[in-house]
Amino acid sequence: MLAHARARLVGSPEGRTTCLHADLRDPARILAAPELTETLDLTRPVALCLIAVLHFLEGDEPFEIVRTLLDPLPAGSFLVISHGTNDLNADSHEATAKIRQSGVRLQPRSRAEIARFFDGLTILDPGIEVVHRWRPEVEPTLADGEISIFGAVART
Repeated sequence: MLAHARARLVGSPEGRTTCLHADLRDPARILAAPELTETLDLTRPVALCLIAVLHFLEGDEPFEIVRTLLDPLPAGSFLVISHGTNDLNADSHEATAKIRQSGVRLQPRSRAEIARFFDGLTILDPGIEVVHRWRPEVEPTLADGEISIFGAVART
C-alpha cells in the first residue's frame, strides 16, 4: 500500500507531496523524519490532521502524542480530529466490546474527553460536532447514533 501511495504522489511548483510510513505512537520519529522536514516548512502554519485514528489508542497516550506533534507547529496552525464515540448510541458499547474481543484496540471517547485534545487551542465553529452535521449543505439523513464520530477543527 505504501508503494502505491508513493507512486500516486505528484508534486507541483505550488507544493510538494510525500508519504511517511511511521507509527503514530512514535511522534518524535515522525517529527524528525526527512520526509516531513524536507516537505513541510514548519516556520509557516500547517494542519495536523488526525482522522479516525486516535480512537485506536488507549489511555492517555493519544493526548500526549497530539501534544508532542503540536508543540513544534507555529502559531496559526490547525488541529483537525475525528474520533469515535459511544455518547450517541446506547448499542455502541456492545459493538465496542465485540471489536475489542476480536483483538482490535479501541477506545471511543466522550465529547468531553475529545475536547481535551484541543486544550489551549481555539476551536472553530461549529465546535465539536457529529461529523455529518459539521457544516452540512443538506439536512443529514442518518441519525447521529448511526455515525457516532465527532469532529472538530482548532487553531493554535
